Amino acid sequence: MAAPVWSVDPRTGKQREQVAVEATAEEVDRTVRAAHAARDALADRGLRAAFLRTAADLLDEAGEFVIEAADAETALGPGRLTGELARTTYQLRSFARIVDEGGFLDIVIDHADPDAGPVPRPDLRRYKVPLGVVAVYAASNFPLAFSVPGGDTASALAAGCPVVVKAHPDHPGTSEVCASVLRRAAARHGLPEGVVGLVHGFDAGLELVRHPLVAAAGFTGSVRGGRALFDAAAARPVPIPFHGELGSLNPVVVTESAARERAEDLGAGLAASMTLGAGQFCTKPGLVLAPTGEAGDALVESLTKAVSDTAEGVLLDLRMREAFVAGVRDRAALPGVSSPVTPGESGETAVAGGFLTVPAARLAAGDDHALLLEECFGPVTVVARYEDEAEVTAVIGRLSGSLTATVHLGDAEASESGGRAARLLAELTPLAGRVLVGGWPTGVAVAPAQHHGGPYPATTSTSTSVGGTAIERWLRPVTFQTTPDALLPPELRDANPLGLARRVNGVREG
Repeated sequence: MAAPVWSVDPRTGKQREQVAVEATAEEVDRTVRAAHAARDALADRGLRAAFLRTAADLLDEAGEFVIEAADAETALGPGRLTGELARTTYQLRSFARIVDEGGFLDIVIDHADPDAGPVPRPDLRRYKVPLGVVAVYAASNFPLAFSVPGGDTASALAAGCPVVVKAHPDHPGTSEVCASVLRRAAARHGLPEGVVGLVHGFDAGLELVRHPLVAAAGFTGSVRGGRALFDAAAARPVPIPFHGELGSLNPVVVTESAARERAEDLGAGLAASMTLGAGQFCTKPGLVLAPTGEAGDALVESLTKAVSDTAEGVLLDLRMREAFVAGVRDRAALPGVSSPVTPGESGETAVAGGFLTVPAARLAAGDDHALLLEECFGPVTVVARYEDEAEVTAVIGRLSGSLTATVHLGDAEASESGGRAARLLAELTPLAGRVLVGGWPTGVAVAPAQHHGGPYPATTSTSTSVGGTAIERWLRPVTFQTTPDALLPPELRDANPLGLARRVNGVREG
């Protein structure tokens, strides 16, 4: 018999209410087949754009209830969740605009040219079509923006792909509420409820990625969980794309000039970034390279004060809290590591933020301190004190892929086109999908130029999960050759009846 799914209060660890049951293999199959049957209903771009806008409107209307449910299950707080809901509805409306514009179809037409070299060219017409049913694995730390109504769902629906979401066990009730809202939005436009399916349970997650009618998957979570699903997706008789966001250290380099010029601001900014949301952001800075000497000491002093003044927080569940406490303990026990502000347990359920320091030379020397180069989920960062530029380069050379990489420069360094600043950017760029000069990586703007991804283990693909181009994950190109106009999709016909932007014979039209 399937196990019940309970809503749990992270502040106490106690069960609140039963909200669902874990899906059996048969239930996963029915849900996926219902989604598969809904594919044709999403073919009309105007209809699915209207659906996305209505979904955003209904989420706004239900905002108070949605936020209350999410806060009860995550303890993230009404302020944080209000902003997350606004981000979620903005994403839905942004993808509706993208659907209306149609540029994501990437239409290219090359008319036949018998005189083309090196061989004659036939008539070729290419555009992009939806892959099919998309499995979405909800994130623990974003119960709205990266879960049932989040960016993966919004971009997949915008592409014309029905979605089946595997709910995260940290917010099953919120998942049910949001799925219900999306289904109501679908019904208002005559779309079948199957366009948005929802399943619960660990086994259901594996059944979902293995289902032969699932065409692609999007995941946000841990390296361990994401890698298991990625391997399952690759091991299928017909492998499918798996766009997973797994783990990220998000290194920061502070030059001596930057520390000398604004140590107090840098310490305060770092404290705010690494403790934001109790350190549960995927872009939390987990490693900071700061200079030795007076400038670096001043930065550490500022960080010490700012972190000490930061309020305690509650992690999303007790399992994460235990992993955080154990992770900090193991890191603090390494030779040469000190803890100016000790992070860890505070009371029965809360955690206190803090940071560790270590000589950068120990990170550069070998694998004895490799644990410090892995993400630790929660309000902690590692400050590695370097003696010279060579140590910085050596440490960077040992880092794995991240979502972000940040460098803080002195005023003179920031205005130079060459020199050390340029070398730092050249060293950091291969590591990350977003490189910052100044500022802090927490906070990911939903914008056309955004890229939220990075080399493994940050993600398992080169795509972004934030911004307009996130839709490209759920599409594939198809070319029609020497096809009569009457048999072509409307998007590719000579008359361009849909008025779409296209590139024809190398010239942009529309």
